[in-house]
Amino acid sequence: MTTHTATLLALGATIGFATPLWAQNSPVVIELYTSQGCASCPPADELLNELVEHDGVLPLALHVDYWDYIGWADTFGKPAFSERQKSYARKMGRKSVYTPQMVIGGMDDIQGNATMQVVALIAEHRMNPFAEGMVTVEISAQDGGGVTISAQARSVLDYAADVQIVRYLEEATVEIMAGENAGREITYRNIVTDWIVLDAWDGAAPFSYTVSEALPEGTGMAVLVQEQGLGPILGAARYP
Repeated sequence: MTTHTATLLALGATIGFATPLWAQNSPVVIELYTSQGCASCPPADELLNELVEHDGVLPLALHVDYWDYIGWADTFGKPAFSERQKSYARKMGRKSVYTPQMVIGGMDDIQGNATMQVVALIAEHRMNPFAEGMVTVEISAQDGGGVTISAQARSVLDYAADVQIVRYLEEATVEIMAGENAGREITYRNIVTDWIVLDAWDGAAPFSYTVSEALPEGTGMAVLVQEQGLGPILGAARYP
C-alpha cells in the first residue's frame, strides 16, 4: 500500500462525516495547477488521480504553459489555465504562482504534493463547509445524448455568481521526451480541456441550461457555481 493510498483511505473515512445534510451532495472542488515540465508535479498528479475515486471531491487538473520554455511543451497546457491561476494569486495576495498548486473550494491553496496537508484541508471543507452546498447543481441526461443543467440556491445570493461548464479528458498517458521529467511516462486524469462561463446568476430564480451535443467518449463534464471574481465555489456536480 502506497503512502498516498493509506492517506486516502483515511480521507475516505472522513468524507461525509459530520457534514451538514444540505452540503453532502456538493463535492469539494480541487483544482490542481500542474505541468509536465515540472519535476515536483508527478506526486501531485498521482494524488489527484487517486482523489478521482472519491465521490465527495471533484478533482480537476489544469495544465499550465509557463514551464514550456525549459525544454518540454505540456501537451495539455493552455494560457487560459495559467491566467486563471494568476488570477487566484492576485485574489489571495500572492506575488507569484507555482506548481504543483491545489486550490480547494475556490478559497484555499496548498502545495499539491503535500499529501497529508491536502487531505486535512479537504476533510476540513467536508466537515465544516465554507460555501459548498449553498447551491444545488444537477446534470441530467436527455434523449439524444445531451444534458440539462439546473441550479437552485438555498436563498437569494448576496452577490453575482458564475455558472461554469468544465470539460475534461478522463485519462491519458504521456511519454515525456524532454525537460525535467524526460524519460518518464505519466498518467493524468480529469485533464481540463475547456473552462467556459455560461452566465452570471443571482440565485433568485432556478437556473436551467441545455447542452444539446453528446459528450465524446472518454470525456466528462462538470458544472460549477462560483462567486464572481474567483470567490468560493458554492455548488458543483459532475457528469457522467
